[in-house]
Amino acid sequence: MSSESLFFDQEAGSQNLSQMGANHSVMNNEPYPVILVHGWNSHPGIWNRLVPRLSETAIPFWKFDHAGMNGADIPELAAALASFVSEKRDENGYAGPVDIVCHSIGTCIARFLLEVMDRNDRHQNVRQLIGLGPPNNGSALAELFHDPLMGGEIINRLTGVFVPRGFDPSADSLVQDVRPASPAMHILRSAGIRSDITYRVIVTANPGGRPDFFPLFKGKTWDLDREGRWQQTWEGDGIVSHNESRLPGISLDILPLDPDDALPSLLPDQYCHLNLPRNPVVIERVMQYLTLPVL
Repeated sequence: MSSESLFFDQEAGSQNLSQMGANHSVMNNEPYPVILVHGWNSHPGIWNRLVPRLSETAIPFWKFDHAGMNGADIPELAAALASFVSEKRDENGYAGPVDIVCHSIGTCIARFLLEVMDRNDRHQNVRQLIGLGPPNNGSALAELFHDPLMGGEIINRLTGVFVPRGFDPSADSLVQDVRPASPAMHILRSAGIRSDITYRVIVTANPGGRPDFFPLFKGKTWDLDREGRWQQTWEGDGIVSHNESRLPGISLDILPLDPDDALPSLLPDQYCHLNLPRNPVVIERVMQYLTLPVL
């Protein structure tokens, strides 16, 4: 796990969390600390575009690194995340609320901690959970990896881009957990979301049908319909469809809302799943939520 953390800018005369104490955010309307949780086959470096924005805005952050926990499943990673947050709170003398920003399956890890492990005790003091392209209902692509007819072709196409070389989905605990009918997904669906946490789900789409949005799938995203049949849709980020990201009662933030909302300098593939944590439009939406006034 990464021990890296960032405190408020000392040159600006601010103090770190250990000096502020547990109630500083509430008393002084300072932003809450942010926990950053990366996704599958990834690493904390994906936050290298968001981190400068957090620093500029004097938002402290703690990066949870599970890249080295090969073979761990969602419950194990959720337990590791709980330990990480506890360690950071102890190090900084902070017991107040935090915000959590997650990419992809990182959202499932955080949700398992909050909604399953901590559902009754509610020791985890969390204001917002912000998921970028989260497979909240499981991943059709994870299921497609196991299809006897198409699985091998899909894996070969994604090798070196989304999946590692020599990838065996049956031996990957996280891939098994994110299959729609897995025990982990069943437990999450049964637990439901928490009323004391504000959920934000940020996704992207390809409304113009641009094949260069995610060239490996010609701009589309694999999905499963209600009858369990494969289909492809423009309503996704190339890896995760909107249906997979939905949570009951939570609206999706779909970016860009229309082509005019996209920055002129951004290529279409900057809106695909792999680039969500570094997309400036997505980052701006995340920052809007993180800088909401403390009530």
